Amino acid sequence: MSETTEQNSNSGTLLKIHHLSKAFGANTVLRDIDFQINKGDVTCIIGASGSGKSTLLRCINLLETPTSGEILYHGSNIMDSSLDPARYRSKVGMVFQSFNLFNNMTVLKNCMIGQMTVLKKDKETARRNALDYLDKVGMAPYIYAKPSQISGGQKQRVAIARALAMDPEILLFDEPTSALDPQMVGEVLTVMRKLAEEGMTMAIVTHEMSFAREVSGHVIFMSDGVIEEEGTPEDIFGHPRSTRTQEFLARILTH
Repeated sequence: MSETTEQNSNSGTLLKIHHLSKAFGANTVLRDIDFQINKGDVTCIIGASGSGKSTLLRCINLLETPTSGEILYHGSNIMDSSLDPARYRSKVGMVFQSFNLFNNMTVLKNCMIGQMTVLKKDKETARRNALDYLDKVGMAPYIYAKPSQISGGQKQRVAIARALAMDPEILLFDEPTSALDPQMVGEVLTVMRKLAEEGMTMAIVTHEMSFAREVSGHVIFMSDGVIEEEGTPEDIFGHPRSTRTQEFLARILTH
């Protein structure tokens, strides 16, 4: 074990983002991003649309390739060519804004397929595991439904169950409630609150400020592709230092 890996395992650091940048052609979307996620952390990433929040999550999950910098998972750089991206994504799971369910599969099969293809679990084990997590998010009555037959809030709960069934160490949520009708937002946030209470490590891009203030231990405010300010919910919501943070919160909290 390398000295870095040993330090990370001792300190409980699961993920360390180091000098991360991402450009699309001449357009630099992320600049010199540095932060870390420790085991059990709930980190909420806030900021205006276009500030780079979703791109950051997509880089962490290797759905986008960072232009420069490092993403260290247990001390190992995930951009190393020897790493298996699918296996890594099973450990650093992602819940998308638009659910990304397979429309031709039942709810149950959506939660089994990744376990069987990536984790090589047998069908019965995958089924049992999927049923456990679907029950956990309140979707057990809908296991034979197709995504087109359930509501947006229900689809997002299935997506969370699917991610949990992969036994991840960290879950990334990319604006998980922004595609939902207001009455469905609560049912998804309730599931996420429960996960936080159970100690699930999560990084959440969200516009739900009251949720971020209540559930997170660490808040990152992004603006124009950089981390403008970070700290505890009390620091960011109660005593923001940056003018940009103050202006963003004044604008969003008065709506």
